[in-house]
Amino acid sequence: MPRHARAAVGNPSRRVGVPRTADRLQHGLLRARGLLGRTLSVNDLAPQAAIDVTGAAQDLVLGLMSMPWGQVSPSVYETGRLVTLAPWLTGHGERVRWLIDTQRSDGGWGAPDGYGLVPSLSATEALLSVLRRGDDAGVDEETLREAAARGLRRLSRCLSGARMSLPDMPAIELIVPSLVTLINEHIEENGMSAALALPAGMSAAPLKAVRAWLASEAEIPQKLLHALEIAGDAANGAAVVHVTEIGTVGASPAASAAWLGDRGPSEPGHPVRWHLEAIVRRHGGPVPVGLPITVFERGWVLSWLARAGIPFDVPPEMLADLRAAIGPEGTPAGAGLPPDADTTSVALYALALLGVPYEPDSLWAFETPTHFCTWQGEEGSSVSVNAHVLDTFGQYVAVRPAESARYAPAIGKLSAWLLERQREDGSWDDRWHASPYYATVSCSLALHEFGGPGAVPAVRAAVEWVLDTQREDGSWGRWTGTAEETAYALQLLMFAGSGERVRDAAARGYAYLLRVADVAEGPPLWHDKDLYRPLAVVRAAVLAAIHLAQSRSLGVRPISQV
Repeated sequence: MPRHARAAVGNPSRRVGVPRTADRLQHGLLRARGLLGRTLSVNDLAPQAAIDVTGAAQDLVLGLMSMPWGQVSPSVYETGRLVTLAPWLTGHGERVRWLIDTQRSDGGWGAPDGYGLVPSLSATEALLSVLRRGDDAGVDEETLREAAARGLRRLSRCLSGARMSLPDMPAIELIVPSLVTLINEHIEENGMSAALALPAGMSAAPLKAVRAWLASEAEIPQKLLHALEIAGDAANGAAVVHVTEIGTVGASPAASAAWLGDRGPSEPGHPVRWHLEAIVRRHGGPVPVGLPITVFERGWVLSWLARAGIPFDVPPEMLADLRAAIGPEGTPAGAGLPPDADTTSVALYALALLGVPYEPDSLWAFETPTHFCTWQGEEGSSVSVNAHVLDTFGQYVAVRPAESARYAPAIGKLSAWLLERQREDGSWDDRWHASPYYATVSCSLALHEFGGPGAVPAVRAAVEWVLDTQREDGSWGRWTGTAEETAYALQLLMFAGSGERVRDAAARGYAYLLRVADVAEGPPLWHDKDLYRPLAVVRAAVLAAIHLAQSRSLGVRPISQV
């Protein structure tokens, strides 16, 4: 069995877990301080700048076992919903203070380009709820009123202007009307200002239909449970809801709190309350937009590291769990979510890379006449999902050549579909990530490895786009340079690029990763009800890029050779 798939034999005295990853990276950064403050070329990248990627990757993988629910950044949207729905939950004051502390100077919350609407609506409504109830949240009333008023002014400006360009976020067509309705109830009760309008082109009709559906007690799609909080009073104890064994509803703190309702304060031992109490302790009050993400996190971490060729040992129970999670209909990202083609394909791809390939039959459930959907009934489509399915089929055939005839038609269909969706500038964009660098590295690497000769011009165009969009400091990013997006760009250059221009750009990108203070920090870029940051997944992507830079063609030897 390949080394990647061997059981980890650890030293009992060795400290493991995610913090060790940051320690190792920071150690490398400190060793590189002599390179800071000047522009680097390939020749500047001397061996002393190398980072112990192997050790950091090993600690990261072992750390996944110690936090099996996953590691996710806190969400303004989800935290705001808990402030409104569960003031009795541990950390209420900390959540209120966190919302105030994260408010932007313009009165809003969240990222630019339409991404701020949902978190701004949620945070503003939450603060208005605190004021209406008179909560003892440890924040003086004047501060609360000013923050809420600034939020309302920001929302009024956004919603009264020209048509907003809203991102393709899960349940946004339900979340926005539900929050606008709640805020307008506050406004009417207090006569504070004019009522908010819905964004142009958005209707309250879908929300009314879902609420009526829930009230009828008819079976509903599992994916709707992730946003159960939009149902209002109909969510409280809804009979169609099935609580998971770990006490979550829809892998969402907000959905769980909405379903628990008044049983929260009256039944402190209830499994759903216990689950919520465990989650709020993760960040001292604020909560992530989704948890657990066990299979999603493990699949992405293992595949990023293994694809880059980083040597690491995988705990055998992790491989067994990953394999066991894949059923006839695929696997969900975590307990409480429906199976999806994205998580299923990445988990299968990771298993194949690690030398334990498993027949990807479950992915046929997501096939449509033209492409593969994320889940049945999906509105829209995702290029990154289809790129990951292409990775899975291609890698499975690579290790099981006898299966080539069965999967060749799907590989050809996926490749053609992805090529048709490349933008004129050579990039791709996607519905599951805010950054085109994620979509572009996903599509380009899948096409580079499994798309055949017809994909060569497209991959070359993607490399050119990456070269053309590098920032002066060596980074890449949609809104600003980030370690995450720089890692994606570097991976594409290292896997699919060649020539002096690629070498120089990669050297500058690698130097940027050495200069950043902490690769664990950065804006949330992944799509859910709110933008989120899967911390271990991002760390794995950065480690993969650093390893490629150190081991391929930049003149930087791995630390074991120094």
